[in-house]
Amino acid sequence: MSDLDLLTQSLARSVKHWRAVRGFTLDVLAARAGVSRGMLIQIEQARTNPSLGTVVKIGDALGVSITTLLDYEQGPKVRIVPAEQAVRLWHTEAGSYNRLLAGTEAPGPLEMWDWRLMPGESSPSDPHPAGTMELLHVTAGELTLTVDGVEHRVPAGASVSFEANLPHTYGNTGDVPMEMMMAVSVPPVT
Repeated sequence: MSDLDLLTQSLARSVKHWRAVRGFTLDVLAARAGVSRGMLIQIEQARTNPSLGTVVKIGDALGVSITTLLDYEQGPKVRIVPAEQAVRLWHTEAGSYNRLLAGTEAPGPLEMWDWRLMPGESSPSDPHPAGTMELLHVTAGELTLTVDGVEHRVPAGASVSFEANLPHTYGNTGDVPMEMMMAVSVPPVT
């Protein structure tokens, strides 16, 4: 594959990626960049080699450098978080905790958490921004999830999803530790 082909594919991948990160439609990016929608489609499909001026306009509209748009050597980004680098943001003397395992911006923040609640303990959460979703999978014990004052029992092996823009509490009313994995998706700021 030639350098030009690599650059064309990198540009296609980068424009799609940054347009999604910014939450721009094709029409919005076209208007911001002063480039036709058709040209953007061709760029995102790696069917054209745009002029440097066009690439500059697109980079400016996305708020990223030309280097970022054309960096074909990076390829897909993979970030491994070693277990010892997981961030524990909350814990109790009884042994309850949560750990932020990984996170990304896609197109808004996306986080994955590991939780443990000891018997009789709970952790309240303020409402998140509208559009925030949480997915939970209980791996041990039973979660008592309270959303806007309503209790929901989630046993080991079960999963639950909910809109997290209301007050909610994760609780363990059982007599064994409750463990769960949780993913939180927050919409991008517009």
